[in-house]
Amino acid sequence: MSQHNQDRDKVIGALGGTKGLIDSGLPSILFLIIFNIRHELQPAIFGAVGAALLLAIIRLAKKDTVQHAVSGLLGVLICAVFAQKSGNASDFYIPKLLTNLAYGSAYLIGNIAGWPLLGVVLGPLLGENFLWRKDPARKKLYIRASWIWVVMFFMRIAVQYPIYRSGNVNLLGTVNLAMGYPLFIAAAYLTWLVIKTGPPVHKSED
Repeated sequence: MSQHNQDRDKVIGALGGTKGLIDSGLPSILFLIIFNIRHELQPAIFGAVGAALLLAIIRLAKKDTVQHAVSGLLGVLICAVFAQKSGNASDFYIPKLLTNLAYGSAYLIGNIAGWPLLGVVLGPLLGENFLWRKDPARKKLYIRASWIWVVMFFMRIAVQYPIYRSGNVNLLGTVNLAMGYPLFIAAAYLTWLVIKTGPPVHKSED
Protein backbone atom coordinates (compact mmCIF):
# COMPACT_ATOMS: atom_id res chain seq x y z
CA MET A 1 0.00 0.00 0.00
CA SER A 2 1.36 3.44 -0.95
CA GLN A 3 2.07 6.12 1.65
CA HIS A 4 -0.73 8.17 0.13
CA ASN A 5 -3.27 5.41 0.75
CA GLN A 6 -1.90 4.72 4.21
CA ASP A 7 -2.33 8.36 5.18
CA ARG A 8 -5.85 8.36 3.73
CA ASP A 9 -6.79 5.29 5.80
CA LYS A 10 -5.30 6.89 8.92
CA VAL A 11 -7.36 10.03 8.40
CA ILE A 12 -10.61 8.18 7.75
CA GLY A 13 -9.95 5.75 10.61
CA ALA A 14 -9.26 8.56 13.07
CA LEU A 15 -12.55 10.22 12.13
CA GLY A 16 -14.54 7.06 12.82
CA GLY A 17 -14.24 4.78 9.81
CA THR A 18 -16.83 2.34 8.54
CA LYS A 19 -16.94 0.27 11.72
CA GLY A 20 -17.48 3.39 13.79
CA LEU A 21 -20.43 4.33 11.63
CA ILE A 22 -21.99 0.89 12.02
CA ASP A 23 -21.47 0.78 15.78
CA SER A 24 -22.98 4.21 16.28
CA GLY A 25 -25.75 4.04 13.66
CA LEU A 26 -27.25 0.55 13.86
CA PRO A 27 -28.73 0.89 17.38
CA SER A 28 -30.46 4.15 16.38
CA ILE A 29 -31.92 2.51 13.29
CA LEU A 30 -33.24 -0.36 15.38
CA PHE A 31 -34.73 2.07 17.92
CA LEU A 32 -36.72 3.84 15.21
CA ILE A 33 -37.89 0.60 13.54
CA ILE A 34 -39.08 -1.01 16.78
CA PHE A 35 -40.78 2.18 17.94
CA ASN A 36 -42.70 2.38 14.68
CA ILE A 37 -43.73 -1.28 14.87
CA ARG A 38 -44.65 -1.45 18.56
CA HIS A 39 -45.45 2.22 19.27
CA GLU A 40 -43.93 1.69 22.70
CA LEU A 41 -40.81 3.23 24.18
CA GLN A 42 -39.53 0.32 26.30
CA PRO A 43 -39.12 -2.26 23.49
CA ALA A 44 -37.40 0.35 21.34
CA ILE A 45 -34.95 1.19 24.13
CA PHE A 46 -34.23 -2.49 24.82
CA GLY A 47 -33.67 -3.12 21.12
CA ALA A 48 -31.22 -0.24 20.75
CA VAL A 49 -29.27 -1.11 23.90
CA GLY A 50 -29.26 -4.80 22.95
CA ALA A 51 -27.89 -4.03 19.48
CA ALA A 52 -25.12 -1.81 20.92
CA LEU A 53 -24.20 -4.49 23.45
CA LEU A 54 -24.16 -7.20 20.78
CA LEU A 55 -21.85 -5.11 18.58
CA ALA A 56 -19.46 -4.59 21.49
CA ILE A 57 -19.43 -8.35 22.21
CA ILE A 58 -18.78 -9.15 18.53
CA ARG A 59 -15.84 -6.71 18.46
CA LEU A 60 -14.39 -8.33 21.59
CA ALA A 61 -14.89 -11.85 20.24
CA LYS A 62 -13.14 -10.94 16.99
CA LYS A 63 -10.39 -9.12 18.92
CA ASP A 64 -11.25 -6.12 16.83
CA THR A 65 -11.05 -2.44 17.79
CA VAL A 66 -13.67 -1.92 20.48
CA GLN A 67 -13.29 1.85 20.84
CA HIS A 68 -16.28 2.76 18.69
CA ALA A 69 -18.40 -0.16 19.90
CA VAL A 70 -17.84 0.79 23.54
CA SER A 71 -18.42 4.49 22.90
CA GLY A 72 -21.50 3.55 20.87
CA LEU A 73 -22.82 1.43 23.75
CA LEU A 74 -22.26 4.22 26.26
CA GLY A 75 -23.92 6.69 23.89
CA VAL A 76 -27.00 4.49 23.47
CA LEU A 77 -27.23 3.95 27.24
CA ILE A 78 -27.18 7.70 27.82
CA CYS A 79 -29.84 8.20 25.13
CA ALA A 80 -31.93 5.47 26.76
CA VAL A 81 -31.68 7.15 30.16
CA PHE A 82 -32.94 10.46 28.75
CA ALA A 83 -35.88 8.80 26.99
CA GLN A 84 -36.72 6.53 29.94
CA LYS A 85 -36.65 9.37 32.42
CA SER A 86 -39.03 11.58 30.45
CA GLY A 87 -41.08 8.86 28.80
CA ASN A 88 -40.75 10.80 25.55
CA ALA A 89 -39.21 8.95 22.59
CA SER A 90 -37.94 12.23 21.12
CA ASP A 91 -35.68 12.65 24.15
CA PHE A 92 -33.68 9.65 22.92
CA TYR A 93 -32.05 12.16 20.57
CA ILE A 94 -31.21 14.88 23.12
CA PRO A 95 -27.71 13.47 23.85
CA LYS A 96 -27.02 13.38 20.11
CA LEU A 97 -27.92 17.07 19.83
CA LEU A 98 -25.77 17.90 22.84
CA THR A 99 -22.88 15.89 21.39
CA ASN A 100 -23.09 17.84 18.14
CA LEU A 101 -23.11 21.08 20.12
CA ALA A 102 -20.07 20.00 22.13
CA TYR A 103 -18.05 18.85 19.12
CA GLY A 104 -19.06 21.83 17.00
CA SER A 105 -18.07 24.22 19.77
CA ALA A 106 -14.77 22.42 20.35
CA TYR A 107 -13.83 22.59 16.67
CA LEU A 108 -14.88 26.25 16.52
CA ILE A 109 -12.90 27.23 19.62
CA GLY A 110 -9.89 25.25 18.42
CA ASN A 111 -9.86 27.14 15.12
CA ILE A 112 -10.25 30.53 16.81
CA ALA A 113 -7.45 29.69 19.26
CA GLY A 114 -5.14 28.54 16.46
CA TRP A 115 -5.20 24.92 17.60
CA PRO A 116 -7.40 23.18 15.01
CA LEU A 117 -8.59 19.87 16.43
CA LEU A 118 -7.83 18.00 13.23
CA GLY A 119 -4.19 18.99 13.60
CA VAL A 120 -4.16 17.77 17.21
CA VAL A 121 -5.71 14.43 16.23
CA LEU A 122 -4.14 13.77 12.84
CA GLY A 123 -0.70 15.30 13.36
CA PRO A 124 0.62 12.44 15.53
CA LEU A 125 -1.03 9.83 13.26
CA LEU A 126 0.63 11.26 10.14
CA GLY A 127 4.02 11.35 11.85
CA GLU A 128 4.41 15.10 12.21
CA ASN A 129 3.13 15.41 15.80
CA PHE A 130 2.78 19.18 16.35
CA LEU A 131 5.38 20.33 13.82
CA TRP A 132 2.47 21.72 11.78
CA ARG A 133 2.28 24.50 14.36
CA LYS A 134 5.58 25.88 12.97
CA ASP A 135 4.45 25.57 9.36
CA PRO A 136 1.88 28.28 8.47
CA ALA A 137 0.75 26.36 5.39
CA ARG A 138 0.11 23.11 7.30
CA LYS A 139 -1.61 24.99 10.11
CA LYS A 140 -3.86 26.79 7.66
CA LEU A 141 -4.62 23.44 6.06
CA TYR A 142 -5.84 21.92 9.33
CA ILE A 143 -7.87 25.01 10.15
CA ARG A 144 -9.57 24.91 6.74
CA ALA A 145 -10.35 21.20 7.12
CA SER A 146 -11.66 21.72 10.66
CA TRP A 147 -14.19 24.28 9.41
CA ILE A 148 -15.83 21.43 7.50
CA TRP A 149 -16.67 19.76 10.81
CA VAL A 150 -17.80 23.00 12.45
CA VAL A 151 -20.33 23.44 9.64
CA MET A 152 -21.43 19.80 9.79
CA PHE A 153 -22.07 19.71 13.55
CA PHE A 154 -23.95 23.02 13.67
CA MET A 155 -25.92 22.16 10.54
CA ARG A 156 -27.21 19.06 12.30
CA ILE A 157 -28.37 21.16 15.25
CA ALA A 158 -29.96 23.85 13.06
CA VAL A 159 -32.04 21.25 11.23
CA GLN A 160 -32.82 18.75 13.98
CA TYR A 161 -33.52 20.94 17.01
CA PRO A 162 -36.68 22.52 15.52
CA ILE A 163 -37.91 19.01 14.65
CA TYR A 164 -37.21 17.89 18.21
CA ARG A 165 -39.25 20.80 19.51
CA SER A 166 -42.12 19.77 17.24
CA GLY A 167 -42.22 16.33 18.90
CA ASN A 168 -42.25 14.42 15.61
CA VAL A 169 -40.09 11.45 16.65
CA ASN A 170 -40.35 9.66 13.29
CA LEU A 171 -39.18 12.70 11.35
CA LEU A 172 -36.49 13.42 13.93
CA GLY A 173 -35.18 9.86 13.82
CA THR A 174 -35.20 9.78 10.03
CA VAL A 175 -33.43 13.14 9.69
CA ASN A 176 -30.96 12.15 12.39
CA LEU A 177 -30.00 9.08 10.37
CA ALA A 178 -29.96 10.97 7.07
CA MET A 179 -27.65 13.60 8.54
CA GLY A 180 -25.53 10.98 10.26
CA TYR A 181 -23.96 8.59 7.74
CA PRO A 182 -24.13 10.78 4.61
CA LEU A 183 -22.86 13.97 6.25
CA PHE A 184 -20.12 12.13 8.12
CA ILE A 185 -18.90 10.39 4.98
CA ALA A 186 -19.01 13.66 3.04
CA ALA A 187 -17.12 15.54 5.78
CA ALA A 188 -14.48 12.81 6.09
CA TYR A 189 -13.98 12.71 2.32
CA LEU A 190 -13.75 16.50 2.04
CA THR A 191 -11.28 16.50 4.94
CA TRP A 192 -9.05 14.06 3.07
CA LEU A 193 -9.30 16.09 -0.13
CA VAL A 194 -8.16 19.20 1.73
CA ILE A 195 -5.32 17.46 3.53
CA LYS A 196 -3.93 15.54 0.56
CA THR A 197 -3.58 18.71 -1.53
CA GLY A 198 -1.57 20.48 1.17
CA PRO A 199 2.19 20.80 1.62
CA PRO A 200 4.17 17.67 2.56
CA VAL A 201 4.19 16.37 6.11
CA HIS A 202 7.27 17.18 8.16
CA LYS A 203 8.03 13.89 9.85
CA SER A 204 8.89 14.20 13.52
CA GLU A 205 12.07 12.55 14.75
CA ASP A 206 10.62 11.95 18.22
